[in-house]
Amino acid sequence: MKHGKIYNANAQKIEKNKIYETHDALNLAIETAGAKFDETIEAHIKLGVDPKNADQQVRGSVVLPNGTGKSLKVLVIAKGDKAEDAKKAGADFVGAEEMIDKITRENWLGFDACITTPDMMGLVGRIARILGPRGLMPNPKSGTVTPDVAKAIKDIKAGKVEYRLDKFGIIHCSIGKKSFGVEKLEENYNTLLDAIVKAKPQAAKGTYLKSISVASTMGPGIKTTYRV
Repeated sequence: MKHGKIYNANAQKIEKNKIYETHDALNLAIETAGAKFDETIEAHIKLGVDPKNADQQVRGSVVLPNGTGKSLKVLVIAKGDKAEDAKKAGADFVGAEEMIDKITRENWLGFDACITTPDMMGLVGRIARILGPRGLMPNPKSGTVTPDVAKAIKDIKAGKVEYRLDKFGIIHCSIGKKSFGVEKLEENYNTLLDAIVKAKPQAAKGTYLKSISVASTMGPGIKTTYRV
């Protein structure tokens, strides 16, 4: 893959094959974020599990103590009192059949997270093929299928992130913005890693955390450690 001059110049600041302490790695991720906008800082965690085995899946969610730096739009699919609770809690969009129709007919996806109540899952299942590939399908493990919609909205607005293993056995997750500074990013990083360690499947054997790197949206990857 060919990269631009700024990327290549920033990549020269990173020692090849060196595994940096977390604080130093995050400092470098900030330093090598060469774009003019406030880049997201991401963590990429390679796990020693087989993503093809159902009993070795790793998926969940965690509220980052310093948030994500993003203003997320939340859709809640609910009726009656739960719909009213969602509106009071600050949901950006609330509805039931009309929202399903809007997504189906218009391919509308003007939201970043979707929450629903358990009784509405049959209805939401109609749009699983649309939401699923985009990571928007409500799921009990991520706390987005719940009778307590108000809490779910509050968590997402406060900086809740969902982590999920991809087909290569890697989790990719945002831990904040460049402007957060090292201390806040490190807090978020450790919170995310703690959650992933706790989510280790019983069927997983050998080394669980195989490698970890951090990077800005447009910057090079920096290998780092995880405190245990």
